[in-house]
Amino acid sequence: MHMKRLNAPRAWNIPRKGKVWAPRTVPGAHPKEKSVPLLVVIRDMLKKADNAREAIKIIKEGKVLVDGRVIKEPKFGVGFMDVVSIPLIEEYYRVLYDKKGRIVLEQIDESEKDFKLCKIRNKTILKKGRLQLNLHDGRNQLADNDVYKTGDVIKITIPEQKIVKHIPLEKGSLVYLSGGKHAGITARVKEILPGTMTRKPIVVLESEDGKEIRALKDHAFVIGKDKPEVKVGV
Repeated sequence: MHMKRLNAPRAWNIPRKGKVWAPRTVPGAHPKEKSVPLLVVIRDMLKKADNAREAIKIIKEGKVLVDGRVIKEPKFGVGFMDVVSIPLIEEYYRVLYDKKGRIVLEQIDESEKDFKLCKIRNKTILKKGRLQLNLHDGRNQLADNDVYKTGDVIKITIPEQKIVKHIPLEKGSLVYLSGGKHAGITARVKEILPGTMTRKPIVVLESEDGKEIRALKDHAFVIGKDKPEVKVGV
């Protein structure tokens, strides 16, 4: 259930030396290479504990929430766009990426802690024609009508999971790149190039300084139309 820190996923923003071991994430909503154990978040990233024993005690006592739910599993995997809350000290964080593709936590206001953005990875038709949206964080969300496309983003309340906004991936949308060499950058969509038999779909973007960026559509995470729906300044 542990591994050497030198072998930890590249996305983990932790010191590789000084300590030998690091906990593994338990199977969950996020892939293990794109998530960090809650224990590591509390001890190494937020530095709310001096050692693993203290971090485990904090978590086991139910003092930490992820997406509005109390999590008591120290090895629970925390991933992109999750909201980590510590109500006792009134601190709230959103999981993002820095420009090196490493997982970081952006401190947010209390007003942002009750919702998150989720990307639609797939759509499924259930019995009686009901539409189910399969989201990037492992959630399955029922939708009333089929106005959603794969790659779009929905804004939901947490933990209730009520859809409050639909943000389509289209020309003019603001996107946050969640992977690739431009990870952590916010840019505006200029064009979406369809894929072929040998090439994945590409988005052509314009960065804040006017530079053109090309990235895989899979890495484009819509965060708003005219302005970001969430704070992403890392």
